[in-house]
Amino acid sequence: MVINLSRPASLTPKAFRHDVNGLRAWSVLAVVFYHFGIPGFGGGFVGVDVFFVISGFLMTAIIINGLELGKFSLWAFYLARARRIIPALIVLCVVLLIIGWLWLPTADYRVLAANAVTALTFVSNLKFWREAGYFDIASHENWLLHTWSLSLEWQFYILLPLGCILIWRWFGRRGVKFALIAAGVLSLALSFYASPRLPGSAFYLLPTRAWEMLAGSLVWWLTRQHSMPQQLARVLEFIGFILMALSVTLFDSSRPWPGVYAMVPVMGAMLVLIANRQQSIFTSNIIARQIGASSYSIYLWHWPLVVALTYASKQYHPGWIVAGIILSVLLGKASLLLVENPARKVLASVSPGKQNWVLGAAVMCAVLLAVAARYQQLENRINPAIEMAMTPKLNNASRMQDCLLTPGEGSESPKCSYGEGELTAIVLGDSHAGMVASVIADVAPGSVIEMDYASCPTVLDFKRREDINDDCKTFNDKAIQLLNHEYKNKLVFIANRSSLALLGQNEKDAFFNIPMGYFDTPNDRPNPNLNKQFTAQLIKTMCAIENSQRVFLVRPIPEMAMDVPNTMARALMFGNPARDISISLKEYQQRQKVIWDAQDVAAMQCGVKILDPLPYLCHSGRCWGNQGGQPLYSDDNHLSEFGSQLLIPMFRQAFEPEEYTELTKSPGNG
Repeated sequence: MVINLSRPASLTPKAFRHDVNGLRAWSVLAVVFYHFGIPGFGGGFVGVDVFFVISGFLMTAIIINGLELGKFSLWAFYLARARRIIPALIVLCVVLLIIGWLWLPTADYRVLAANAVTALTFVSNLKFWREAGYFDIASHENWLLHTWSLSLEWQFYILLPLGCILIWRWFGRRGVKFALIAAGVLSLALSFYASPRLPGSAFYLLPTRAWEMLAGSLVWWLTRQHSMPQQLARVLEFIGFILMALSVTLFDSSRPWPGVYAMVPVMGAMLVLIANRQQSIFTSNIIARQIGASSYSIYLWHWPLVVALTYASKQYHPGWIVAGIILSVLLGKASLLLVENPARKVLASVSPGKQNWVLGAAVMCAVLLAVAARYQQLENRINPAIEMAMTPKLNNASRMQDCLLTPGEGSESPKCSYGEGELTAIVLGDSHAGMVASVIADVAPGSVIEMDYASCPTVLDFKRREDINDDCKTFNDKAIQLLNHEYKNKLVFIANRSSLALLGQNEKDAFFNIPMGYFDTPNDRPNPNLNKQFTAQLIKTMCAIENSQRVFLVRPIPEMAMDVPNTMARALMFGNPARDISISLKEYQQRQKVIWDAQDVAAMQCGVKILDPLPYLCHSGRCWGNQGGQPLYSDDNHLSEFGSQLLIPMFRQAFEPEEYTELTKSPGNG
């Protein structure tokens, strides 16, 4: 059999599937209601999983039918996908870039522009995988976060036909069927393994998501030549919708995803497709037909509206939520009628060569626009007060990416060095250690080494959620050994956001009030036993450091529970004054009590010294997030460069000539 890889062919399923279109409608509504925070839709993100099943079902039908007829054109397949996806995506990105130019501060605009490039080149899932998690608060201010699923689908579209063509040539139809089933099983097993251990990778990457699309492929193979009694079809469809409804209402973002839980909505979608009911009240009603037809564009436009409400602090306002949902549907319909349908019609009417040029040129122009926007330096583009409020966002990531270990990167610190001359101090801890490393280097007589691991307090035997191979524990073991041997006569500064380990996030995201670590078994809620274990292990750790009087423990930095630069800038962007942000000392003391008490005992028993930042960050009974119109924080808990500078007098104490000489004497040399 000759398989044409260049000649175009119009290969589509034989008949329009109303059940598929209706299933799209339910899926996109679940996602939209979830993102807008409608009660009862805490698991609405499963709509994306259902979309993946539909994609696998339809793409497999197109590819295998074409291969059987000997008329499958790889390039025609790609062009068909491009006609469907690219025009509306370009319009979305360009519109956002124009609005951003007129309104967004540079820090936000650069992120938008960079994300537009990755969205248009279908690699945004890879970018977001390396950044914040999908369910994190920070991600909900990313204008193009939702394009991760388009990128992942496009990667599937590229690989599926290539794999089918190669295997078809070697092993025929049966070989393709076996290979797709085997790939699905392997992907499912990998998803089961990675979801609780590497949640970011499991959520964003194709190897752990492919099984959902291949589940759709399996449905097509099972049903292509078989029909079933209508009564059985009704039962299967009903069970399928029940499974999807239970997923939407009972699941939430705290569950490892996709993993084992994703089997529920995937199985539900599979049953609806297997039932193949074309006159169903669920999928063939007028609302399902209209919403399903514009589901792609609704998906594209709803998320920027969610982000806009977040910017305006209206994300919990019922009236604005309803308006956002209605506008999502209207914009989706407009995009279908004005962009999707005309673009597909015009492109399909010209030769494949011209389609290549038109689509390629359009993408290239949009990418170049985004690149130009990313590197623009125009002054006074927007209100200078907004830019000043967002300055910490531009400066925050200067060395964080290179110096801070994160889950999946092992336990070997890159040991970033600051300053010149003889090594004088080690800065150890989590991201809060990295936050103050450069400030310590400013006052140190020589160079400083930074060693830190994200959300990993300097406590022996501590295990971090999301870790693989107990990297946090291993990191701390190695760090203490280095302090006792290679760095045995150097000052040590230890700074951590230990409240995460005991209490979880105080921002309302996926880990709100869920401890981020454990010693024996993970904890779903803060508890006295975890506090007791943490205290004992902190003391053990400090006493395990030889010549421990050279160790300076930094009291916890106040946590604002809201992103300070964003809060200030967003108020100004909507014409309101930038309000002062603070927490009371009482709030601080309640959250940090266990840690303070543990540090006090460590100081008493082990001889470590305490550095207290409160006199420099707090006054009048409150700890402040901003000062004189400038944020002291780069987010809700990390000090900005301006805020860190306020701690210079505190760190300078450790380098006073007499005390420094005494503290750095090797034991036995005094």
